[in-house]
Amino acid sequence: MKNIINRRQALRATALLGTLPLIGIPELQAAPQKGKTPPLSSQEIAAIEAAMGKKGTYKEAEATHTTALPRNDLKVKIKGEAVPISFGFGGWAAIKKTVDGKTAMLMSDTVLLQEEVNPLISAAHANGLEVSAIHNHFFYEEPRIFYMHLHGMGTPAELAKKFAATISQSKISPANQPKTTTAVGSAGDQRFYTPALDGIVGHKGTVNGPTYKYTVGREDLTIMAMGTELTPSIGLNSWASFAGDRDNAHVAGDIAMLEPEVNPVIAALRRNNLEVVALHNHMLGDDPRMIFLHYYGRGQARELAKGFRAALDELGRHGKAMNHKKH
Repeated sequence: MKNIINRRQALRATALLGTLPLIGIPELQAAPQKGKTPPLSSQEIAAIEAAMGKKGTYKEAEATHTTALPRNDLKVKIKGEAVPISFGFGGWAAIKKTVDGKTAMLMSDTVLLQEEVNPLISAAHANGLEVSAIHNHFFYEEPRIFYMHLHGMGTPAELAKKFAATISQSKISPANQPKTTTAVGSAGDQRFYTPALDGIVGHKGTVNGPTYKYTVGREDLTIMAMGTELTPSIGLNSWASFAGDRDNAHVAGDIAMLEPEVNPVIAALRRNNLEVVALHNHMLGDDPRMIFLHYYGRGQARELAKGFRAALDELGRHGKAMNHKKH
């Protein structure tokens, strides 16, 4: 039989595999196990928060520390109507270790006025961080807002110091934000009938000041970048944020997609009268490649939630490889 090999052939094959690194062919590495990232120690978390000048949150299940960076100095309107900063105008910086524990990654999303973009690029490069994306997340907003993603590799303390130095002269630094903020009416769970929204979306949201927000990871995928597993707390998520009230709501959000999912998601959003606002990358070096789509809508909260759910329903259904077809 052609499929049967003798002992001598098996030994030859084993010997050849052992010489692959010597002839320049990399050895096959075992795929990383999902959720096996080493945790940050209490000392590392303390060092991050000391450098940032602000307490953050540590999500043990993802071994990720996140520092929130809201732009409470801004007053934002969409189509002339004031919206809360928690609707989608808060940045963040997250740090977690690589799966081998030898180093760590920082990823961040910074919320910037147009004139703040290039000074922050220069500061990031001066402090050893890299830019991975610059783009819009909204239409119709006043003032015009852009989002810049930064990343870097190093020890957790080093990364926090580099990031803190990068933002030290900008408004996004916690030290440069208003010390107090004015309360903005009732909380999100009083503005919306959240059990109904949860039932439609299929997930439980969280109250974020006057807004109600869903954050949904990609549990069906293992996404790696620079030796780090990308999880919801470090930016690999789909989300929907609701502002306003149940009968006159705004929704804005983001869908994290594989390339073959992009146009099915776009079609689902448009069928539900949600506007597609932007389509772009957030990361560099992610494998498989992830694309992010931002959307916006107005209307009854229940109908907007159905649109978000329809987009989520397209995820995991279209394979991982592009198969172009005529439209």
